Amino acid sequence: MSEPSSWPLTEKGLRFLAPKFILDHLRENVLTRECYPTAIGYYPNAAGHAMRRDNHDDYLLLYCEDGKGQVSTADFSSVVQKGDVLILPRGMAHEYCADHNTPWTIYWCHFRGQLAQAFLDHIGLDQQRPLIGGIAAPALQSSFKSLMSIARTGYGKKAFVHAANQLRQLLTLLARLQKERRGIDGSFEYELIRGYMQDNIDQGVSLEELASICNLSKYHFSRKYKELTGYSPLQHFTHLKIEHACALLDSSGLSVGQIAFQLGYDDPLYFSRTFKKITGLSPANYRRSDRR
Repeated sequence: MSEPSSWPLTEKGLRFLAPKFILDHLRENVLTRECYPTAIGYYPNAAGHAMRRDNHDDYLLLYCEDGKGQVSTADFSSVVQKGDVLILPRGMAHEYCADHNTPWTIYWCHFRGQLAQAFLDHIGLDQQRPLIGGIAAPALQSSFKSLMSIARTGYGKKAFVHAANQLRQLLTLLARLQKERRGIDGSFEYELIRGYMQDNIDQGVSLEELASICNLSKYHFSRKYKELTGYSPLQHFTHLKIEHACALLDSSGLSVGQIAFQLGYDDPLYFSRTFKKITGLSPANYRRSDRR
């Protein structure tokens, strides 16, 4: 396994490496062997962070939440800044470091598996340019936070199976966000619409409100939105609410009723039914599953 850096962790920092017996289990388990994490971490305001690898036997996913840094490979060099995603394929020698004046805050994950490269192909990663710029999406940040929660579960095998599937979801989410960033219609203000949804995540929105942002009729807006995301606008808004609920279940001690209220649901039972319909688990079972 490619060793993570030895950057001195701060109070809020995290570095978590899977031990050999867990790696053996993940490599052999039919539920995880296609793609699984080998190490994860979170480095906030990582002044002095730097790494160089000539031999790299994992894949590395790095998300810059804030600040900036620099990355170089044999054929590529670039600044990495807020909202950028860096994916370094296995075998690619590289070096990177935090900016001296504005050091980055990063989430990172080393991973491997039989289909690891296939996930990168699905994202559409350019092997000569392993940087995806400008994906500052709350859903992506929430996915990384959820993945980091494995550090609270110890070394339980079931927890790592769960984390492996969270990683798969994160990679497929990144593929979708990459498609959205490229866009299918330059006149369609998707990021503005998504921002409006996020700003109103604690209440409801109407189709009329969303369509008016693009100066489109409800029919044309719905058609374009579904073509881009695969969901109707209001269905996607509900999914964003549930993504936010998952983040709150992972990171807070709020009750299910309190989370429902924060997301604009007057009826906790209706919220729970919606949550289970989308995730396959009740909110309580989701929270328990994340801690096994």
